[in-house]
Amino acid sequence: MAVIPKPASTVVLMDDSSRIYLTRRPQSMKFMGGYYVFPGGGVEKEDAIYDTEFITDENIDRSFDRAYYIAAARELFEEAGVLLCKRKDGTTVVLSEDSIQEYRRRLLNGEISFLHILMKEEIYLHLESLTYIGQIITPSLYKIRFDTRFFLARLPKGQTPKPDTHEISDTIWLSPEEALSAYESDKILLAPPTIHTLKTMVNYFKGSPLKMPEFDVRDYKIIL
Repeated sequence: MAVIPKPASTVVLMDDSSRIYLTRRPQSMKFMGGYYVFPGGGVEKEDAIYDTEFITDENIDRSFDRAYYIAAARELFEEAGVLLCKRKDGTTVVLSEDSIQEYRRRLLNGEISFLHILMKEEIYLHLESLTYIGQIITPSLYKIRFDTRFFLARLPKGQTPKPDTHEISDTIWLSPEEALSAYESDKILLAPPTIHTLKTMVNYFKGSPLKMPEFDVRDYKIIL
């Protein structure tokens, strides 16, 4: 009997130089230990937030549950400390490093919810900062399966990823081409979904305005 895939979200985080943020899973992990992946994880029941003024969702894909978007933003904050939020006046949110670390610790320990952070800091999660780019479902022959939605996000100005050392042993910024080259030369390990995503991005963005220093990821739509 085939295992039912677990809902999950993944964020392809890109900087102004069109580099992708990859995180290495600790070798000790039973599932994909030592592999470089995009930040992400499972969709949790707490991600099913619908009635709140602290989340805006004007331009999101409504063909699937909004919880996937919220899970993507939450996982990006938990794993990398990157917050896709703005103040009420539209300005970028930059919290102190101490606040970020404390919120992440309590979030990972289940002491608070992501919504608690938004309300406490009076900041607004802009789901339109996440551009939906596709879905990959683990084949039925695997014992561990995920139904993963992939999102593209631009690194907010003034923020620098700070990896969670419990879940991440190393990080690198590489262009999609560089990441694939490193994989092909056996310098890094990449799983099939990651390889497929990177190859799709190389083909899609070839010769596009995305290569310019200034871009808006919402202008692009990739179907994996």
